[in-house]
Amino acid sequence: MLRFGLRSKFILLSCFLFLLPWLGYEYVWEMEKFLRQGQEKTLVGTTRALATALHERPALFDQQTSFLDQVVKGRDLYAYNLKNPIQLDGKLTDWESYQALFWQYDKRYLQKTDNKHQASDLSFEHMVGKFDNYLYALFKVTDNQLVYRPKNSLSITNNDHLKIGLKTPDGQFNRYIIAPRQDGWVNAFNADSKVPFTKIQGYFSSTAAGYNIELRFPISMLGNKLGFAIVDVDNKEPFLEPKIMSTSNLNNPSDLGSVLVPSPEINRILKGMGHSGSRIWVVDKHHRVLAQSGSIHHADGVWADGLANQAPETWWQQFEQNYLHPLYYKILTRPENEFLDTLHDVAAMQGSHLAKALKGQPASSWRLTPDSKAVILSAAYPIWIQDKVIGAVIAEETTNGVRTLRNKSLEKLFNVILAVMLIGTVTLFFFASRISSRIRRLRDTAEQAIDAQGRVTGSINYSDANDEIGDLSRSFANIVSRLGGYTNYLENMSSRLSHELRTPVAVVRSSLENLQMQPQSELSQKYLDRASEGVERLGKIITTMSEATRLEQSIQSNEPEPFDLQKVISGCMQGYQLTYPKQLFTLDICQTALPMQGAPEFIAQLLDKLINNAIEFSHAEKPISVSLKQNDSAAILTVGNYGPLLPVGLTEHIFDSMVSVRSQQMQQQPHLGLGLYIVRLVCDYHNASVTAKNNQQGDGVVFTVSLPLVK
Repeated sequence: MLRFGLRSKFILLSCFLFLLPWLGYEYVWEMEKFLRQGQEKTLVGTTRALATALHERPALFDQQTSFLDQVVKGRDLYAYNLKNPIQLDGKLTDWESYQALFWQYDKRYLQKTDNKHQASDLSFEHMVGKFDNYLYALFKVTDNQLVYRPKNSLSITNNDHLKIGLKTPDGQFNRYIIAPRQDGWVNAFNADSKVPFTKIQGYFSSTAAGYNIELRFPISMLGNKLGFAIVDVDNKEPFLEPKIMSTSNLNNPSDLGSVLVPSPEINRILKGMGHSGSRIWVVDKHHRVLAQSGSIHHADGVWADGLANQAPETWWQQFEQNYLHPLYYKILTRPENEFLDTLHDVAAMQGSHLAKALKGQPASSWRLTPDSKAVILSAAYPIWIQDKVIGAVIAEETTNGVRTLRNKSLEKLFNVILAVMLIGTVTLFFFASRISSRIRRLRDTAEQAIDAQGRVTGSINYSDANDEIGDLSRSFANIVSRLGGYTNYLENMSSRLSHELRTPVAVVRSSLENLQMQPQSELSQKYLDRASEGVERLGKIITTMSEATRLEQSIQSNEPEPFDLQKVISGCMQGYQLTYPKQLFTLDICQTALPMQGAPEFIAQLLDKLINNAIEFSHAEKPISVSLKQNDSAAILTVGNYGPLLPVGLTEHIFDSMVSVRSQQMQQQPHLGLGLYIVRLVCDYHNASVTAKNNQQGDGVVFTVSLPLVK
């Protein structure tokens, strides 16, 4: 049976935790795509329902306007829906929000062509709009010479004036003239009878560039034809004909431009759709808007119903709103309620969806607002009258409702992911803590099984767990067991060798002694002396190995006793000064008693090995320093000499058995590296520690022994 390891488990768990948010995000993204498709189908259904209410109802559409072969901008006028009534004061402040809808009239609209005509001579901007039952008109005229109507003159045409031509609902053609005497309130005159016509009211205001005219008259007096003309009479050229710049030819009723006023009947039908959550337009086949309802800034559709932000009621909702949402919305984007969607000419709607609808096919399209803050969905459906497409219904919505729904879904998804990640993190923390604690226990057991000198002092209790850590503990236990056996073999090697070599060495020594008793030639005597010397060296080696073995055996059987360390060290140093008269010693031994528990003969043997080692490595005529001081509850014994430095990396192993740093030139006597090993054995017996390091000057070595004192 295959067994997953720890690494495989971590990898699988990490992949799972990584896939969870990704899969959730992909699911919500796919859900948003389906919601957008559903919104698109719903919006097309809305346009279809409204278009069905307008099918086969020709009375709702202006016959002469809707069936024109071609609509010409500038000639055919569109009365825009105004948000508020216009105050007739000539200041044009009420028209500022509609400035993008002004139409510019220049020399192309002169009734007589004049290639030398300049815009400063005569030009104007014009717009008409509808509010309630009135039609408003604006004329912002540029005229280099303003000529008022004289106060005592009966003529109304020998001055700058405005002509109005229109057809009444019953088909009668009427013309009117606005001829101001001065700035201020003005009324119209009937162009034929010169009788004042008070239903047409306005305000005339001169400007630095010319003048402004604001007009108002009831829609009830207007049919489907309307035209305006600005007549410029200059006093400097009295014999020239006045210049006439017009929207259309006012002399012939058939040449008048059409005027489209939003249909009140269709507006009443659209009013019932005001709560559909969409902005709705009805246009004729010339793309001209007949009616409009709703605002795009509130056109979220039915998708945003019930998703309005509510005040948090529980502690979790407060925590989510105050802490989680600011974090989430560093990634998510909130739908913008304020965005720019100004249509430069709502009189002539455009778009691929409208073009298809006017060909008889329902269609929809997506577009981004100019400020890139919102996405708008537009759907169009054709309106049929007698098997002909007479217009189309257009409905528009933003994707803010879908995006809000998506954000709500992602908020809940993130909450779930956060909870899962938190639970997973806590689980992994405890899982990792358990694993790390097992590893630490294995580490501590391994460190306790082998001391700083590399000796095996214990065993490892292995685990029966069926994983990598269990395998590792069993491997460690096996390694420590094998290493302990090998270390024991090495430690007992000296005693075995000394025991096995004593008999053959004694045989060789006795044989050499017998040979030396016989007369020998000079050459034979030479070889016998060499053999005797070699046997003596071999005997010293065996003695050294036996000394270490005896010390180990003595340590195992010796009973500790109290003694004064200061007396032991002082007595030994007096003996060394007599034994080595040519060697200089510098002593710094405290004079107070240093009580210890142990074996004084072992301490003497320890000092003997340190002094012998210092003498062998010390430079000639350089003193050996010996110091003994008390430091709290321990006695510090130091032995230093001037000579070769310790090799790099050997300071930790210099007290091991069979380790020697002597060069071939220094080995005049046999050495097995057991001297400092004996020092370590004595320190272990007394629970002391010993270290060796180069001195601060870098010209010698210092051995430091820390011995615990009895309180």
